[in-house]
Amino acid sequence: MSTVVKMRKEDLPEGEVLCSYCSAKCCRYFAFPIEKPKTREDFGHLRWYMFHGRVAVFVEDSVWYLMVYADCKHLRTDNLCGIYEDRPHICRSYSTDNCEYDDDAVYDKYFETPEQLWEYALAILPPENPRYFSVDPVVASSVNLPVIG
Repeated sequence: MSTVVKMRKEDLPEGEVLCSYCSAKCCRYFAFPIEKPKTREDFGHLRWYMFHGRVAVFVEDSVWYLMVYADCKHLRTDNLCGIYEDRPHICRSYSTDNCEYDDDAVYDKYFETPEQLWEYALAILPPENPRYFSVDPVVASSVNLPVIG
């Protein structure tokens, strides 16, 4: 059985382009920072986003992000750019010096389904209708018990 060895950035041959060895992670999604959800309504909005296809939420260095998985329509089958000479500025400013090629995509928090996000919300938010109990002792004459016949 042969093992595929991933090219390391530091082993890249002179004159080679790292993108030729990559799966084009940077061209398969976009993510943008969002405000940290604080209420059920905030988490409900995030769940709604996640109901619309391949959408995830992650937290990295205390910053919350909404991630939308969507291949760039100009990504070729060889994982290179089909409009390289005319690519948008955001692509031009992106460099392989700090790209995700070696990134293992480990986040502080990662939610890939709305159910995971909602379970987290319920775990950290206070109960919606909390039950309060009196510290006053119960007087026996005030208790009505059912009569079983």
